[in-house]
Amino acid sequence: MLGALALPVLSTAPASAAPAAATSIATSIVTPCPDLPPLPYKVHASAVTIRSKASSKSTAVGVLYKSHKFTVHKKSGNWLYITDRTTRVKGWVSGTYVYRDTRMCLS
Repeated sequence: MLGALALPVLSTAPASAAPAAATSIATSIVTPCPDLPPLPYKVHASAVTIRSKASSKSTAVGVLYKSHKFTVHKKSGNWLYITDRTTRVKGWVSGTYVYRDTRMCLS
């Protein structure tokens, strides 16, 4: 005759709602590198329409291609007034597609 097999009964403690330990994240403010000149503006699209006014509904006066060099003269909201140095066309381009690259300086 087989004897009864005794298995231990496992019990688990009920889950507690104790707060998790707070973690500390070190943060620092990133500032531009004072000893380096600002990076140039770049076109981050294959081409951008140059417009007569700082508005997407204004007349197109040219096209600024990614390979063109250009000079930024002023800014108005999200628009930049530029001169395309390749074609000599002046006008406004959207800052959505044309903006200055950034760098992070570690001290």
